[in-house]
Amino acid sequence: MPKITYVEHGGKEHVVDVPVGLTVMEGARDNGIPGIEADCGGACACSTCHVYVDPEWVGKLPEKDAMEEDMLDFAYEPDPERSRLTCQLKVTEELDGLKVQMPEKQI
Repeated sequence: MPKITYVEHGGKEHVVDVPVGLTVMEGARDNGIPGIEADCGGACACSTCHVYVDPEWVGKLPEKDAMEEDMLDFAYEPDPERSRLTCQLKVTEELDGLKVQMPEKQI
């Protein structure tokens, strides 16, 4: 099972096993990780599951689609390279070791 590291804004790390087929957002929600609110439940209709992907992972993830790009415009301090919505990142074995950092707040 892939391990995903979620880093709170203050630096506290949570390393959790996330089943293949879930999203990175569902992994955070199911494990009570603070900092990912996921108000829309994963429908890509808000930006409250916004994270900054660790730089070494940016090029390893699938490209953002147009809907994700649009929703990131509403995120708190989005980074053009590192910002992603975790509801759009499906967990696969290839994501084992992924590290994401939460922003200061979700809006």
